[in-house]
Amino acid sequence: MGARGGGAVNLKTKKSFVPVLCGVVGFFILHSAETHHSIAAQFDMTKEIMIEGLILEMEWQNPHAWLQIEASNKDGQPEIWQIEFGSANSLYRRGWRRDDLPVGAKVSINGLPARDGSRVVGAEDVTLPDGRTLFAGTGPEN
Repeated sequence: MGARGGGAVNLKTKKSFVPVLCGVVGFFILHSAETHHSIAAQFDMTKEIMIEGLILEMEWQNPHAWLQIEASNKDGQPEIWQIEFGSANSLYRRGWRRDDLPVGAKVSINGLPARDGSRVVGAEDVTLPDGRTLFAGTGPEN
């Protein structure tokens, strides 16, 4: 009875494990879909904005990489802008490298302004001090 009794317990354990596993996988799928947003929902696809400023930080992460820059407003006062990109993986595949965006470098960003008026831009491309332009690939035609 020892081997069969142990087998019955294992079968019961396996049967209860499958629904739990499905629930955990389902949670992560729903959570992922819930937290990801549409570009058109967050950014105004009918307008473009160009921001020039100094790099404060580049966050190479997934699902979105972020660039923080300091730019002067119309009154000459400094403002911090958040520039959103696709994933770090997609930027790397487009030829971006960490060395391209050193802290303190002056860059120009073309992109889509946030619908809510905040200082967030959905980047289309970044022009570096040496004149190279890095394509971000988040615009409406991409």
